[in-house]
Amino acid sequence: MDRAEIVHENFLRRVADGDLPPGSPPSGPLFASEAVGIYRAACLSRALDRQSRAMQKAGQGFYTIGSSGHEGMAAVAAALCPTDTAFLHYRDAAFQIARAAQVPGQSIAWDMLLSFASSSEDPISGGRHKVLGSKALSIPPQTSTIASHLPKAVGAAYSIGAASRHRPEHQEFPDDSIVYCSFGDASANHSTAQGAFNTAQWTSFQSIPLPLLFVCEDNGIGISTKTPRGWIAQSFAHRPGMRYFACNGLDIFETYRVANEAAAWVRHRRKPAFLHVGTVRLYGHAGADMPTTYMPREEVEAEEANDPLLHMVRLLDQAGAMTPAEALSVYEQSCARVARIAEEAITRPRLRTAGEVMASLIPPKRKCKPTNGPTADARAAAFGGDLKALDEPQIMSRLINWALTDLMLEHGEITLMGEDVGRKGGVYGVTQKLAARFGASRVIDTLLDEQSILGLAIGMAQNGFIPMPEIQFLAYLHNAEDQLRGEAATLPFFSNGQYTNPMVVRIAGLGYQKGFGGHFHNDNSVAVLRDIPGLVLACPSNGADAAKMLRECVRLAREEQRLVVFLEPIALYPMRDLHAPKDGGWMQRYPARNERVSLGEVGVHGEGKDLAIVTFGNGVYLSRQAEARLAKAGVKTRIIDMRWLSPLPAQALIDATDGAEHILIVDETRRSGGVAEALMALFSERTSVPHARITAEDSFIATGPAYAATMPSADSIFDAAMALVEAEK
Repeated sequence: MDRAEIVHENFLRRVADGDLPPGSPPSGPLFASEAVGIYRAACLSRALDRQSRAMQKAGQGFYTIGSSGHEGMAAVAAALCPTDTAFLHYRDAAFQIARAAQVPGQSIAWDMLLSFASSSEDPISGGRHKVLGSKALSIPPQTSTIASHLPKAVGAAYSIGAASRHRPEHQEFPDDSIVYCSFGDASANHSTAQGAFNTAQWTSFQSIPLPLLFVCEDNGIGISTKTPRGWIAQSFAHRPGMRYFACNGLDIFETYRVANEAAAWVRHRRKPAFLHVGTVRLYGHAGADMPTTYMPREEVEAEEANDPLLHMVRLLDQAGAMTPAEALSVYEQSCARVARIAEEAITRPRLRTAGEVMASLIPPKRKCKPTNGPTADARAAAFGGDLKALDEPQIMSRLINWALTDLMLEHGEITLMGEDVGRKGGVYGVTQKLAARFGASRVIDTLLDEQSILGLAIGMAQNGFIPMPEIQFLAYLHNAEDQLRGEAATLPFFSNGQYTNPMVVRIAGLGYQKGFGGHFHNDNSVAVLRDIPGLVLACPSNGADAAKMLRECVRLAREEQRLVVFLEPIALYPMRDLHAPKDGGWMQRYPARNERVSLGEVGVHGEGKDLAIVTFGNGVYLSRQAEARLAKAGVKTRIIDMRWLSPLPAQALIDATDGAEHILIVDETRRSGGVAEALMALFSERTSVPHARITAEDSFIATGPAYAATMPSADSIFDAAMALVEAEK
């Protein structure tokens, strides 16, 4: 007999015999009727756990990480408002069930069983994953990545106060709401979680509103690794800027009382709190996990004897709310009801095709109020003396700055955040003057933690903002890349498009900075971004394109709810000259505000038919330098600027290279995993034109005189082009 069945039989026998565990008598503000409702939610949660295992054994269910032992979380749900956004721990089925009782029209047992069965009718994920979540219940679905939802919970809480200052058109969270975020004791140790706690405290310490309730469900073990006794209390009881509360999760009366106190403290003071809830874990980690293989049987049985449902039966009896016999009847009826519903749920349709699975990768478009842009007076006030320079050729960094200014004037929901973006104006001055123009509430100097920067953006995006977080250098993204891959990109996928977090992430990157910084300031790998489904990756090569593409990126986020990364080539920020000193060949004028470069639109320079060079970023600049030498050698060239690295603008590239006799791919990213791999495949599969590639080496970038030694140069592009053309003669 497995442990789930043992716990079930023990419950039936002990309740019938009146053999209930000892504990404190019921006390506090929980009414008898509310206590009964919590117990009913707990019984339904337990019945669903048992049914999920039965469904898996029958090949009809696909998820068995349950909530048994954590049913007391239903009392926490009862202490909150159903409009409080809840980022839930994966053991919080009882919480969601209890919240469903607060919102009319819910069919929670049916919904959860559809999720267990991976039915395409599952109302949250559409059959893509077993996740807790519900749009009607203000519960965004979470992935199973450990603790990765904590940074965005901080961002969501911050957004509530921010929305009162700058009201987003698509605001989701009520002004008086709080954000709830739960997790396990093992997850509390994760670096992602620790960063989120630190960010919450750092924010609170400065008296910035952050109505966030962290809830640690402490069952004392993470799969097989025990949490040292007392560790959570010692770690969190005295942290600055975050109030600590604790309760026994086996006692629903105490849990409700303390959760009420914690929620009220957060709601009224608009500061974060940490609620430590003691629980037990029944059955092991998941269906295939046998706890007796790594824990003494006596210890497992002691946990099972402390079954929270048994404690609830005792407390309800002592409170005069329900007799043990009535409680046993509710439990048995719940099990029978779930079994009946499951028989129908397993007959419902499931996803079958790739198209069906992928349908929610791209979020749905949303209606936005039309805007005519800022008035002339508003622009004049914001730009100040810069207004006179708009018609003069400028470097890329300044044109990006002006584009950001116009976009922030036009869309009040745009918020910038990152390290040094405010007072300093960015390491390269790209965001200079923006804090003065728009204030510290829209240009946020964050602490030095990339996970927290992206988490802030994700959370704010869910409340209707258009965040534009800046990652100071591409190499720094790797500290936090899971916030894009595991959280931002998956949210529409796992919610069937019901939840989105549109944003434009600005990243300074790529190589060719002369003698500065080495690898950590000149990372030339974008593979980690290009393979994230649904993510748009843009990379301009000149200032005018940068402004026009940035406008399109904001439009994509605002109107199409897309996740966009805007990769800015650092070496081209200050670039003025192309062929000779002071020729000004790489400076551009600020494009008219109605000009955009649409997603998938490539740039073409020249009409040569001998050779088409396909490239992007710094490669465009270097190819233009090589073009002059190629012309002298009699090779007529056209240069195609990809602009959009993901999704690959395949048809536009095929069209742009049409008629060319040779194709040379110039790729400043690495040979392995670089952009050129996809381009080589594209031209091999869809053309018969001879083609070759020149790429960066599979190497990190050095500092000093060898800063460009591993990457393409104007000379190596010329040599590769001549070799390709002459090979066909």
